[in-house]
Amino acid sequence: MTIYDRIELLIKAKNLTKKEFCLELGISTGNLGDWKRGKSTPSTNKLIEISAYFEVSLDWLLIGRERTAMQINESAGLYTTSLTMNWDKLINQLTPGEAFFIQEYLEFVKYRKEKEKKGGN
Repeated sequence: MTIYDRIELLIKAKNLTKKEFCLELGISTGNLGDWKRGKSTPSTNKLIEISAYFEVSLDWLLIGRERTAMQINESAGLYTTSLTMNWDKLINQLTPGEAFFIQEYLEFVKYRKEKEKKGGN
């Protein structure tokens, strides 16, 4: 399910027409059509407006599920996160595209760390 699919579900759940939705949020019908065809996606600001309008989280709007609770603890001026997450279960729920994105990110982090070790920025 895409971001557009979730937006369409929200529009239907609120008994709006797509035109009414566009007028309410200042979106052109052309942009909505581009979102549907996958030609473009809503901007970050528009996603925030849409999630606020429908009272849904950005996590749900973007990925279709809520984020696992995360707490940020302050300790001696350092910020750490503690995640209680079943990583094996999470990995099995990823789409191939999501898994590829995460793998690319991890490779980028590894590259940056190696570059920092060599003294480069």
